[in-house]
Amino acid sequence: MSTKSVLIATLAGVATGVVLGVLFAPDKGERTRAKLGRKKDEYIDELSEKFDEFKERIEEFQDKMTHRAKDVLRHNGKMKTESITDDNAIA
Repeated sequence: MSTKSVLIATLAGVATGVVLGVLFAPDKGERTRAKLGRKKDEYIDELSEKFDEFKERIEEFQDKMTHRAKDVLRHNGKMKTESITDDNAIA
């Protein structure tokens, strides 16, 4: 699942929860708005934490792939050098 899909699904879930909360809230409008404000802040904090965790994982993955790519390039470079020196030894 792509990052965009995850974020959209999360935001849609939050929005749905807020709407349902308003529709079924037995409290007065003022209390309901206060509750929604608190919930909104909680959801924003939670989403921010999740996004930071996701970003951290992506950065770790990127670092790992960069190191692997460098290892492959070094290994292939050694193989090419060995091949050239072997060809020159025959000639």
